[in-house]
Amino acid sequence: MLDNLPAIRYIKSGAVVLPWTGFPVGFTDEKQHCIINHLKFTVYVHEYQDSGTVIGTGDGLDVIISGNSNNTASGFQVVGFEVSPCSVRHSDDVVSKLSMYEKISPPIDCEDGAQMCFKEGDQISFSYDVSFVKSDIRWPSRWDAYLKMEGARVHWFSILNSLMVIAFLAGIVFVIFLRTVRRDLTKYEDLDKETQAQMTEELSGWKLVVGDVFRAPAHAKLLCIMVGDGVQITGMAVVTILFAAFGFMSPASRGMLLTGMIILYLFLGILAGYVAVRLWRTIQSDSSSWRSLAWCVACFFPGIAFGVLLVLNFLLWSSKSTGALPISLLFLLIVLWFCISVPLTLLGGYFGTKAEAIQYPVRTNQIPREIPGQKYPSWLLVLGAGTLPFGTLFIELFFIMSSIWLGRFYYVFGFLFVVLVLLVIVCAEVSVVLTYMHLCVEDWRWWWKSFFASGSVALYVFLYALNYLVFELRSLSGSTSTALYLGYSILMAFSIMLATGTIGFLMSFWFVHYLFSSVKID
Repeated sequence: MLDNLPAIRYIKSGAVVLPWTGFPVGFTDEKQHCIINHLKFTVYVHEYQDSGTVIGTGDGLDVIISGNSNNTASGFQVVGFEVSPCSVRHSDDVVSKLSMYEKISPPIDCEDGAQMCFKEGDQISFSYDVSFVKSDIRWPSRWDAYLKMEGARVHWFSILNSLMVIAFLAGIVFVIFLRTVRRDLTKYEDLDKETQAQMTEELSGWKLVVGDVFRAPAHAKLLCIMVGDGVQITGMAVVTILFAAFGFMSPASRGMLLTGMIILYLFLGILAGYVAVRLWRTIQSDSSSWRSLAWCVACFFPGIAFGVLLVLNFLLWSSKSTGALPISLLFLLIVLWFCISVPLTLLGGYFGTKAEAIQYPVRTNQIPREIPGQKYPSWLLVLGAGTLPFGTLFIELFFIMSSIWLGRFYYVFGFLFVVLVLLVIVCAEVSVVLTYMHLCVEDWRWWWKSFFASGSVALYVFLYALNYLVFELRSLSGSTSTALYLGYSILMAFSIMLATGTIGFLMSFWFVHYLFSSVKID
């Protein structure tokens, strides 16, 4: 880093020039090892002239120009930082006569330098040189080299692909609502009561499960907890990406994106507690145990995330890695968790008890209806439904994974926000279609299936992460590095499952409520 700018290097591949941040430490050549031991830094500076003004950048050292308004003062600003790494063999005779930071003569040319391959026990000398070059790049444009969007057509292709999937699913939903549901309801409402009673005996499909469709699902408390945490994660993702798309998350402020996500997650605990408790009161008609439910919501996902983080941190400590989080930071996370997130979640749960529970449009029978046997397992269809939301996500997922694990900059948050909106639409449509299909075969256990119909996209995200590990991170070595990657991938997939599953479940709940509120039954 120099003046908050990461070192950038350019790699030529034919006629294409690719920018990368950082540099490799070395490479292996058969039985020998070649190490990068010389770095050539090029610092681009822009000369400006100013009279008596203050330049406040917020992402580097503020430059204060003092002087008379009649006099013009000049100065330089760092607007670029490039590095050219190479491996050279220094002459032992020359190096032995030099002190640290003493200049090497003649200057090293990386283009003509021999590869410095060595064996265990060899002595290595490290060196660098710096050159300052005047540049016409102005201060506001110094991040353009990092944020230049490569492959814009690929991003547009991702959005076009998502729109095609949405159009296909929207057509199916349109047929379900207008041609099937509306037609059946219109015929049913036009008949007199006697004919309706006779017709009810001959009905088939979703109209037969009217007395069981709102029967409480198995493990209802766990469902409410996961939906509450899913609302919290979804709200955090939408607001963070929206703020980043409008430019509030500057790349110069390192860690600002992660800090913003944590703060938003903490304060959205009030929404998670409200949704979970109100859903619990709707399913069980019981508000006495809302405190324990709110506590579970506040501790379920954060507890799992903190446990995974702690295990990975122990692995880093055991390997004496500098990437391990200090004890003070872990303690700070616990304080934020129990002093902000938990109280706000309990407050949201309290508001959920005061809100009116959602009333079901039909009564539930005392004896559950027997579900007919199916030709194929229903869960197979649920797991397969996740391929459609994954199809809208996987192209952007590649760029996100590359920015996390390969040090590339990802700052096309406008594209990412559009993809996120399309993902929400696809998850809602997929869940509605799957819920309707299950009701048509007289399967009234739609609660969990609607959640996992869209939440199963997390399975394909994790499989993609494994594929990325095998084919893109071939240089990753060591069990600790692999465990670190897999741990964070599992945590990412789990949070995606909660978010997408919640979107699908809430949409399906609205669909079922709307569908059966149109059926008049005495």
